[in-house]
Amino acid sequence: MTHSFELPGNYKKWTMGLIGVGVIALLWGAIMYHPFGAVGTGDHPEEATRFWAVLLQNSVYWLLLVNVGMFFIGFTTLAMGGWQVALRRVPEAISSVVPVMGIITFFILMAIVWGGRYDIYPWVNKETVAGDKLLSGKSGFLNPMFYSLFSAIMILLWWLLGKKLRSLSFESDKAGTMDYETGDKWIKKNILYASLFIVVFGLSVGSTIPWLWIMSIDAHWYSTMFSWYTFASTFVAGMSLIALFIIFLKNNGQLEYVTDEHLHDIGKFMFAFSIFWTYLWFSQYMLIWYANIPEETGYFKVRVSGPYRGIFFLNLILNFVCPILIMMKKSVKRNYTLMTFMALLIIFGHWIDVWQMVMPGTLYDKAHLGLFEFGIAALFIGVIMWRVGDFFTKHPLTAKNHPFLKESIIHHT
Repeated sequence: MTHSFELPGNYKKWTMGLIGVGVIALLWGAIMYHPFGAVGTGDHPEEATRFWAVLLQNSVYWLLLVNVGMFFIGFTTLAMGGWQVALRRVPEAISSVVPVMGIITFFILMAIVWGGRYDIYPWVNKETVAGDKLLSGKSGFLNPMFYSLFSAIMILLWWLLGKKLRSLSFESDKAGTMDYETGDKWIKKNILYASLFIVVFGLSVGSTIPWLWIMSIDAHWYSTMFSWYTFASTFVAGMSLIALFIIFLKNNGQLEYVTDEHLHDIGKFMFAFSIFWTYLWFSQYMLIWYANIPEETGYFKVRVSGPYRGIFFLNLILNFVCPILIMMKKSVKRNYTLMTFMALLIIFGHWIDVWQMVMPGTLYDKAHLGLFEFGIAALFIGVIMWRVGDFFTKHPLTAKNHPFLKESIIHHT
């Protein structure tokens, strides 16, 4: 099997077009919004805040989303799953974006923290921290040095462990047909590194990273459910991205061993974790709102009764109402058109979700969705398409000689 693939011309045009639009939006913001001046200066200081808040929202969202590709490989490997092997190269391709997206995100985070952007993170202002008992109590981890080191270590571990798992996958292409002993050793090596990745992913995306990167924007507020909520949001969007690329490749005559059965199982993840996200959304909101503790309810008050009210409930409609009404039927999960529509809707819906996590704590009542926001999103989407497309053209689209490949070929859900 060669399974070589040449990108269609339209794909390349869309990739370059999105990157071009994004670069124009970035340059426009850098020139017009004066983001490199002191905080609070200029005729419209909120424009500089908007610039950094939009970059933060997009970089964090898209980095966590592409990281889901390797998380998917990790947990299916630990489960000794075989059904996903025929489509394995799709999440591998998506995870190959992590190094590029990680570097971009890290530079944005460092520019915010070391640039003294206390309009984004109030805890970077030493005077504010010194006069605030709550922020002083959190200063052990909410400080630029810890934030920078921890962020660098996590991004580096995602990068290196993901690279190792991809390299093991490529080994199967070159190894030839494996006998039982060779295959057993290779599978155990995959399990070892998948275990390490899952632990790192769980201790970062499932715990500390959302606290540092997003929750610390509203530094007086805290929720023990926030990281799980963020994980659920990015996981279901990541599964939707996997579905999109599977459908794209199938429509271009690739992935001959991937059937409607496989797409159906990806659709199950999209449906199930939309419900799981809603469970966390309701649990976090209901418990805080019902308890009515002032230091907790402030986070939701600005979102429910303020200028973000429409976005707050649109978020629920896009990410719960639409998936549960449309994706419940089996036939929908096997329909390319409906799956494409739902995947795009879910990715956009959770982009909105992260937008409303970031903006109220930075721009307060001055935030709005405009061309700049969508332009920056286009840049990140273009980068993902570029890296994934490059992966597809350089590697076989089927994990040849994988011990579980036959199981995947005959898979029935």
